[in-house]
Amino acid sequence: MTFSARFILSGRAEGAVLAASEPLSFWGGVDPATGRVIDVHHPLAGQDMTGRILVMPGTRGSCTGSGVLLDMVLNGQAPAALVFCEPEDVVTLGAMIAAEMFGRPLPVLRLSPEAHTRLSASRTARITDGMLEADGLSLPIAPPATGALDLTEQDRAMLAGAEGEATAQAMRILCAMAVNQGATRLIDVTQGHIDGCIYASPANLTFAEKMADMGAKVRIPTTMNAISVDHSNWRAQGVPPSFGGPAQRLADAYVRMGCQPTFTCSPYLLDSAPSEGEAIAWSESNAVIYANSVLGARTAKHPDFLDLCSAMTGRAPLSGVYLDENRQARRLIDIDLPEGIDDAFWPLIGYLAGKAAPDRIPLLRGLGPANPSPEALKALCAAFGTTSAAPMLHVDGVTPEAHRVAPDADRARITRIDMAAGWRLLNEGPDTVELVAIGSPHASLLECRALADALAGRQVAVATIVTAGRAVMEQARAEGTLGRLTEAGVQVLPDLCWCSISEPVFPPGTRALMTNSGKYAHYGPGLSGRAVRFGGLAACAEAAVTGKAPQALPRWLTL
Repeated sequence: MTFSARFILSGRAEGAVLAASEPLSFWGGVDPATGRVIDVHHPLAGQDMTGRILVMPGTRGSCTGSGVLLDMVLNGQAPAALVFCEPEDVVTLGAMIAAEMFGRPLPVLRLSPEAHTRLSASRTARITDGMLEADGLSLPIAPPATGALDLTEQDRAMLAGAEGEATAQAMRILCAMAVNQGATRLIDVTQGHIDGCIYASPANLTFAEKMADMGAKVRIPTTMNAISVDHSNWRAQGVPPSFGGPAQRLADAYVRMGCQPTFTCSPYLLDSAPSEGEAIAWSESNAVIYANSVLGARTAKHPDFLDLCSAMTGRAPLSGVYLDENRQARRLIDIDLPEGIDDAFWPLIGYLAGKAAPDRIPLLRGLGPANPSPEALKALCAAFGTTSAAPMLHVDGVTPEAHRVAPDADRARITRIDMAAGWRLLNEGPDTVELVAIGSPHASLLECRALADALAGRQVAVATIVTAGRAVMEQARAEGTLGRLTEAGVQVLPDLCWCSISEPVFPPGTRALMTNSGKYAHYGPGLSGRAVRFGGLAACAEAAVTGKAPQALPRWLTL
């Protein structure tokens, strides 16, 4: 057995150990104002991590976790230390920003699996400059890894401040993360996508405005993720200025830095979507997974804040899935394909595939005969990102790099029994719903058409809201689909998405909602405090008209 420990970020800490064997997404999984775990599906649900030594394999899910962790540090609700046994970038970057820009260090350690298991069983732990001490464990801690990056002349000039302090700050953060990832050099990227424009916490605004005030400017075409309000209409919608004002300021700070106000979490639906083999610097988990998996572009799952650093410099660490060898499937998952599936099958499989491959890229086998559409793959990738830390997946016979399989890849299977259990897990809410939520990630034009067709001219009886990007809304308006939805009583909202929506835009009287999104079915209970039902788009349309979610499993799970 090997017992080893290394600092990723140095520091001192002591406190009670809070341990879990399952990764956690800080965004959607932790309330930064209290430090409490709000992911109802996680073993630590309801636990307070403030001031405790947090011990878990790594993180998963949203890139926004870096902003959540930064906010927790700044408001005094952070763990005393973070201890992982797997490579981890998202909250590590948040801790790095806290130390680099705000002088608030938080130790981050990586332990060997054996030492991690031993620490997980301890009640308390103490971390000093060179030693980890816990119940029955005394382990030297190696200093942070050091490495010499092979920087270009332009890299060195930016780092030295030739293009201003903001760019120098971005390069310092980028280089520190590159060393942490084991990269030896940086590479050019052609476009960026900013996830940190969501007002997940005040820390996101603090960071963005500080960079903007320093004169930060992006140098490559850079799109923006969904934001937390309808930029033009939030006042008329009754959003309190205490929330709407900072949320709008956050979006405006990124626009001031030269980002395009696309305000969509589905940037792959834009005309600027990257091509196969193109190196980009995207953030937002569903977008990253879709870009790598379906489009064949190349991007790490960049944490919030690092996305801006890459956009400002046009550079990214040459590590992770930028490299061929790291794009290989390391787990083969055979899937028992039921007959007669509908669109709900794809997010369900994505969700289960993430659980089956939480820490590695999988190859999903058996799905080719179903001929998945781009919308099906969109739903699959988004749900996969809620339960796996991997930045991509492969689908045999469908995605462009499905031939990339590691020689030592192991095997798993998803059966119909697994599917039925997953369906029940995502359907713990009551039959009566007061809200139907569509558009997580932002709906495509085809999804808007499909909902209008499913409603077939009927009026909705409960609040039914679709979130979509501005470009898709314009297309839907031009062809009449937007008018059809509006006439049926459906509200179509731009800019914000279900993962950032808040009252009163989120109907306050809602006790339970229904969604066709595996991603929102997972995060919704923690983010909204409401029970959730999950089903396909046709079932959501019926729930919108009747206020009732289907009671039985879908037919394709009972045949």
